[in-house]
Amino acid sequence: MLNDLAADAQVYLVTGYTDLRRGIDGLSTIVQAQLRLNPFSKALFLFCGRRCDRIKGLL
Repeated sequence: MLNDLAADAQVYLVTGYTDLRRGIDGLSTIVQAQLRLNPFSKALFLFCGRRCDRIKGLL
């Protein structure tokens, strides 16, 4: 996954608790509604779970 990330791509770390059971549609809704960004842009969005020992990425 990270091999597809361009050197000039932006990386966003979504702060706060995110339910990691959400799928691609749920995470892209968070990007659109809370961050007001386009989830289809050339960016990596990282979400942290409740225990902060796992992350989920949306590329």
